[in-house]
Amino acid sequence: MLLHFAWPVCAVLASLQDSDGKRPTTRAEWPDYRGPRRDGHAPEQAKLPLTWSNDKNVTWRTPIRGVAWSSPVIAAGLAWLTSAKDDGSEHYVIAVDVASGKVVHDEKLWDIAKPAPKHELNSYASPSPVLAGGRVFVHFGSYGSACIDTATRKVLWQRRDLVCDHIVGPGSSPIAYDDLFVFHVDGGDVQYLVALDQATGATRWKTKRSVDFRELSPDERKAYSTPILVTVDGETRLLSAGAEAVYQYEAATGREVWRYRYRGYSMSARPIAIDGVAYLTTAFNRPRLLALDLSGEGDVSDRALVWEQKRNVPTMPSPVLDATRIYMSNDAGIASCLDRKTGERRWLLRLDAEVSASPLLAQGRVYFFDREGRTTVLAASDELTVLARNELGEGDGFMASPAVVDDAFLLRSKRYLYRIEEQ
Repeated sequence: MLLHFAWPVCAVLASLQDSDGKRPTTRAEWPDYRGPRRDGHAPEQAKLPLTWSNDKNVTWRTPIRGVAWSSPVIAAGLAWLTSAKDDGSEHYVIAVDVASGKVVHDEKLWDIAKPAPKHELNSYASPSPVLAGGRVFVHFGSYGSACIDTATRKVLWQRRDLVCDHIVGPGSSPIAYDDLFVFHVDGGDVQYLVALDQATGATRWKTKRSVDFRELSPDERKAYSTPILVTVDGETRLLSAGAEAVYQYEAATGREVWRYRYRGYSMSARPIAIDGVAYLTTAFNRPRLLALDLSGEGDVSDRALVWEQKRNVPTMPSPVLDATRIYMSNDAGIASCLDRKTGERRWLLRLDAEVSASPLLAQGRVYFFDREGRTTVLAASDELTVLARNELGEGDGFMASPAVVDDAFLLRSKRYLYRIEEQ
């Protein structure tokens, strides 16, 4: 019943084309909580620090009001975050200057008269924002979504009508594609995807999950994963994991193209994909990591499976991969490395703390961030090599995932936003 919360890095605006090549926009360097490629990779040119502590390599530390596990996104020298009052009665959008750590924007979006219950490991602001075309899009699950101009910091539109019963609180983050703002609505009562017009907030398409949930309890129908974009047969699609199945949808129209069935629900980890193969976890009750061939159309449940791994699979943190390996930590803090082609385990390490944040890959290193505020740095290789163990604060741990700006980490802990870089 747990959720996935992660975070992104830094951003500078440049006049470029979107990754789909369709239209020119202003692009952020870290527009999505898993970075520019949505896969947990830092930019190749980033020279990130190996070691740090409270009194070493910390450029600034800024308190962030409220409680939230969402990750920052960064553009034009500003890190954008969401937050909420501990009881969920107020929701905020915050911008921090990445050079100085100064809070330059802190605005309440709305009040919530009667917030629904949530899981003790969740927050009322767990979905991460996303940046596109000079706007930041914030999402609070059923409580609402909003679009804010990053230059003027004015709210351009809000939507408060796309609701579901999250049961344990919101968790799925949105994604931006072309001129669409897309997110999952996977509750115990209703299950669908929706795409809004980035400029107006109007609904462009809405697609119901095609799995028949009638024989399942409400708890077994919910999910908290975030979609990614994949290209199959020259077509841009959304790869979207929900309870009981993962789907491919035409990104422009929402039409379902491909579906693979499994047993599982409440997944929070985000899929990753490379070379025509997707890797995703099935979450509760028995989490498995699946490698799936993305080719074909229709129901591919009898032919898409390449391999599966059943041991030490996460439900909340997303995996990260390189050319030959997959790195991941399960929620209990058991980190492992798998062969990307076969799923065979190459090494395993106990991190001695539970993990919610997704790992980051940079400079041949894998960074794991735990709930106690420690970061374990391992070599991205076939051999288990611990390069460093770092700690910040006193139990002020990481529920959000890391972000990168220039040669620095932006790390959101439970109370602060840190900028960490070589001094």
